[in-house]
Amino acid sequence: MELLGSTLTATYAHPRPTPTNFLPAISTMASTYRDRFPHYNLTHSLSLPWRPSTYYKAASNWPTLDPYCTRSQRVSKSTMLPFVSNRTTLFTRYTPDDWYRSNLTNFQESNTSRHNSERLRVDTSRLIQDKYQQTRKTQADSTQNLGERVNDIGFWKSEIIHELDAMIGETNELTDIKKRLERALMETEAPLQVARECLFHREKRMGIDLVHDEVEKELLTEVDIILCCQERMKLYLDKAIAQLAANRAAQHELEKDLSDKQSAYRIDDKCHHLRNTSDGVSYFRGVERVDATVSVPESWAKFTDDNILRSQSERAASAKLRDDIQNVLVVTANEMWNQFNKVNLAFTNRIAETADAKNKIQTHLAKTLQEIFQTEMTIESIKKAIVEKSAFLKVAQTRLDERTRRPNIELCRDMAQLRLVNEVYEVDDTIQTLQQRLRDAEDTLQSLAHTKATLEHDLAVKANSLYIDQDKCMSMRRSFPSTLRLVGFC
Repeated sequence: MELLGSTLTATYAHPRPTPTNFLPAISTMASTYRDRFPHYNLTHSLSLPWRPSTYYKAASNWPTLDPYCTRSQRVSKSTMLPFVSNRTTLFTRYTPDDWYRSNLTNFQESNTSRHNSERLRVDTSRLIQDKYQQTRKTQADSTQNLGERVNDIGFWKSEIIHELDAMIGETNELTDIKKRLERALMETEAPLQVARECLFHREKRMGIDLVHDEVEKELLTEVDIILCCQERMKLYLDKAIAQLAANRAAQHELEKDLSDKQSAYRIDDKCHHLRNTSDGVSYFRGVERVDATVSVPESWAKFTDDNILRSQSERAASAKLRDDIQNVLVVTANEMWNQFNKVNLAFTNRIAETADAKNKIQTHLAKTLQEIFQTEMTIESIKKAIVEKSAFLKVAQTRLDERTRRPNIELCRDMAQLRLVNEVYEVDDTIQTLQQRLRDAEDTLQSLAHTKATLEHDLAVKANSLYIDQDKCMSMRRSFPSTLRLVGFC
């Protein structure tokens, strides 16, 4: 007995050739009498695949034995088929030994054939059983491999689905913070416009108030800070757009790989559940020679692993970018709010200074007006005094003129004459002094009037500056966006 699964090399595989020194089997000779003796029942020889005629070609004619036949044979001749006598046929007949040897040979060949047939049947049964077991084992191995393949596909499919869900969530979060960044960038336009409007309105200050003060410095700083914040926001907005494109590309690769995995899973799962009795099982000749594969298990697993690693890398970069954008939003909002408060503080201080200056100007203007009134009264009194002194001068000069008419010796330089002369000089000097004082008072009044005009102009300038800083600028700056709006939540 040979081992299971080994190549069977039984003796029936190489049948013995027929010996040339023996006659053919007797059973084969019956076919030579099929035409001569139709009354013989030789129908069983019709199943032979060939007609042996080699050894009977010389005996194709029936011999005639008339000279040697007996009377009884001649009597029965009429009841028998014609028999042609031919002496040569007596010399082509076989001997009994040949006949026995032929029988023995046929018996031996029969035994050998039956033995070979029996061995063939046993070996064939064993071969069928072995091949059946081997085929079942091969099919079981293939089914097991398909099951393992389905499990591998299911594992990678679950990994892709998990990573795809994480990537979709990350993309949505990045999209949300990108929208927040866009809203925050739009919110910076209003403070920038307010700062520029404040600078524009403060250019309408007049005179000495058109000064490069602390408010203007802080406003220019505020404009620079807002522009810088806008540049940073735009930079991160471009980064967010590029990162979203990278996230969508990685997501597309994952979705494509997942779709392929689902198709492969469906196909391999169908193949895994196919049985010999399943529907749709058919022959596909030559399909085993078609190799349409494009990968091996290592490259197949590496492809999906690379997609997942790429997605994880992009997701990590996206998360870091989100944190950076969040920090930028908070930092820019704080910078703008701090500068906004500095500008407001500078405005408050400047408005207080201007209001204080305005109050002082108003006080000085009131005093100046009072002094102008007093000076005008003084001028009036000086004029009145000059007029009064003119009367005294007229009296003294009239007296002197009258005394010039005294006759002869009466024209005496007496004390009266001296006193009248002194009186005229004194009154005239007094009038000259009052007139000089009148001119000084008028100059003082003119100076007071000029001071009054200057104070009034300066008061108007201060009022204009207060109107610009307090009413226009500070009223506009009340609409500065809140911190929530600056970080994009509203």
